Amino acid sequence: MDPFLNQHRPWVSVICTCYNQADYVIDSLQSVVDQRYANIELVVIDNASTDDSAGQIRQFCQQHPAVQFVQNTTNVGLCRAFNQGLALTTGDFVIDLAADDLLMPNRVARQVARFLSLPPFYGVVFTNAALISSQGNVMGHHFPLNAAGHASVPVPSGDVFKAVLERYFICTPTMMMRRSMLDELGGYDEDLAFEDFDFWVRSSREYRYAYIDEVLTQKRRLPHSLGQQITLPENALLESTLRVCFKANTLCQTPDERHALAMRVRQFIRKCFYAEQHELADKFGRLLREIETPDLLTRLILRLGHLKLPINGMYRYYLTRRAFKGGMRLEMKGV
Repeated sequence: MDPFLNQHRPWVSVICTCYNQADYVIDSLQSVVDQRYANIELVVIDNASTDDSAGQIRQFCQQHPAVQFVQNTTNVGLCRAFNQGLALTTGDFVIDLAADDLLMPNRVARQVARFLSLPPFYGVVFTNAALISSQGNVMGHHFPLNAAGHASVPVPSGDVFKAVLERYFICTPTMMMRRSMLDELGGYDEDLAFEDFDFWVRSSREYRYAYIDEVLTQKRRLPHSLGQQITLPENALLESTLRVCFKANTLCQTPDERHALAMRVRQFIRKCFYAEQHELADKFGRLLREIETPDLLTRLILRLGHLKLPINGMYRYYLTRRAFKGGMRLEMKGV
């Protein structure tokens, strides 16, 4: 690529956070190096992995000396690790890359081009993603595809604040974020166990989101990933979610937004019930009553929670069976 043109292209910072991903981290980092876009800076934060992740990363850095590597001696959490990387980089746009996910070769170029076509109040550009197994086989897509290879369902864009309250629809690793927006937000909230819901709530109140209808990322689906832990008793994810819901309540401006939040809080009450986090369910219930009157089913679930029924094992067995049957269906369809 022409060095003169490179000087006039925005820089993109890719922050890769790693914890015990020795089997995948090299492929993930290589997908950054293989981008069809020159102005990329890459920083890797290893969060005190107990496997050979750090050794793998050091070998990669020997071959690519421009890569910055930080090896934490203790696991400081995902949000703080990302903020460490953010402080070391200067790119106009930022990608938060998990060490088991992969970027398609033209991803950075496509997202930068979209950003340059948008006004500055757009803070996030996101895309579709292929969902891959531990072996790298495609299992499906975040947004299902039609025959033309486009999303077969409507994808919210623009002002998505109400949509992020209603449901999970953004595939987190597909996001490219505007640096100035991250600086304004102060990065990720380090008091939380996970980053995306809080980031979506805070950023979408003031900034717009743009969707590119292309598969530009491969997201690995692993049985012990962070998102799967929400069903476990004593997991920290639901406590963090409650904090985010309180933040969201202060940011809601219309009755429709408050109703959307109330519907989501009802979902989290059920998740607390299944995870046997009954005191936390009561806290969600109190927040719900501040927003609107709980429906009959939610009141029943809150009452049943006081009985402290041992249902978590049965619930996780049900989820495992459902996931297995879903995987079998995908294999039969040749996905």
